[in-house]
Amino acid sequence: MAAAAFSQQVAVLVGIAAIMTVGVYGLVAGIVKLDDGGLYLSQKNGQSAIRRWQRSLGAVILRIAPYLMKALSIIGTAAMFMVGGGILLHGIPGAEAFLHAASSFFPGGAFSEVLVTYTLSGIAGIIAGAIVLFIVTMAMGIYKTYIRPSAA
Repeated sequence: MAAAAFSQQVAVLVGIAAIMTVGVYGLVAGIVKLDDGGLYLSQKNGQSAIRRWQRSLGAVILRIAPYLMKALSIIGTAAMFMVGGGILLHGIPGAEAFLHAASSFFPGGAFSEVLVTYTLSGIAGIIAGAIVLFIVTMAMGIYKTYIRPSAA
């Protein structure tokens, strides 16, 4: 694709972006509506084997949906810290060399490099988040104490 005409590269990029956007938002919409689907299935009438199976499936979906949402919130938060920390580390000169050197202390080759990189990126994201939280908390304290005391 690198040797293709610019217009062809743009067309492929737009096509992939559209497919990825529809796919990601479709998956998110499906997860958000999962409990509605479970409720719909659990309320099916009838005594046939299919209807009983649908009600059972709906009940299972309703039972697991809260746990799935909780797990996704934890995984999503961890991913945001890793991505944010990775972005910060990529902007620091020498950080990539440090990550590579740190991963060489562990056996496992490429797997340990990925694991160490993600772990250190997550730690960097948590530290950056803590710094931002501290600054915002201090700024809000100053605002409520000195600028707008009645807002407290």
